[in-house]
Amino acid sequence: MNALAISLQTYFTTFAHAQRDLSTNTIASYRDTWRTLLKYLTATLGVPADALDFDAVTATNVTAFLDHLEQERGNSAKTRNVRLTAIRAVLGRALPDHPEYAATITQVLAIPPKRTTRPVVEFLSPSEVNALLTAPNQQTWTGRRDHAILTMTVQTGLRISEICSLTHDDIHLGTGPHIACTGKGRHQRITPLTRTTVSTMKNYLNERSTLPGTALFCGPHGQPLSRDALEHRLAKHLTTATTMCPSLAAKHVTMHTLRHTTAMNLLAAGVDVSVIALWLGHADTHSTDAYLHADMAIKQAAIDRTRPPNVKPGTYQPEPDILAWLTSL
Repeated sequence: MNALAISLQTYFTTFAHAQRDLSTNTIASYRDTWRTLLKYLTATLGVPADALDFDAVTATNVTAFLDHLEQERGNSAKTRNVRLTAIRAVLGRALPDHPEYAATITQVLAIPPKRTTRPVVEFLSPSEVNALLTAPNQQTWTGRRDHAILTMTVQTGLRISEICSLTHDDIHLGTGPHIACTGKGRHQRITPLTRTTVSTMKNYLNERSTLPGTALFCGPHGQPLSRDALEHRLAKHLTTATTMCPSLAAKHVTMHTLRHTTAMNLLAAGVDVSVIALWLGHADTHSTDAYLHADMAIKQAAIDRTRPPNVKPGTYQPEPDILAWLTSL
């Protein structure tokens, strides 16, 4: 067993679990990155995977691998940077134990992440939310369950991973109704529930109590719903909702879009950005600032405040005779 193999085994079996206590999703992401990298190096260098060592993991080869992800596998620049982070995490841990490869490892650690374009946050309007919430067929159990999932997500802004991990013990519908969850970075938070959400969840839980398992949202046999299952159910109901609200057809809607919708609803209601950050479980307000850029009402209010004193606030509306004159030209 060579030095690279020993370092990989030590990192994933001892360091990641026992010392860093990384989340399951993080470890899986790092593992998949290295599995893809080793396969790439094997194919391009013609060296068996068990013979690959640190001298194969050069800055040139790693950069070529990252370009391969973008150009041939169609990964985004953001995914490229995530893969680079996984590579650097393992190599940074291995560097003190293998000074003979210090030059090679240091060059890889110096590879900068690629700059990315941050897209404008996409969210649903109130009419689009209503169309989506009425889309599930509530004459069936799965329809009533899906309606409860969508209502909960739009109101609380929980991440899809947080929705999947909810159990019976996490929801409290008595005095001060709320939902408790452990989010990204193992941050625990409690989100209050509105009367509408409480009413919907009470009806759902009355039926849910007849099924086995502890998952709050489950399948017909009590098994927890996966991320793919939630996205599949959302896509199904989006098809129905689009017939009632055609504007949905122009949007790429995922479960995370519902989280953005929650934030935009809170911002429109005048809730401070720092409170929205706490509501969503953000570590700071930098992530929440994106919602300020997406809110056109805030920008319109800024324009109104900077208008000349003799100009009426609001969007300019031409006089009818001007429109008639322009039409006659």
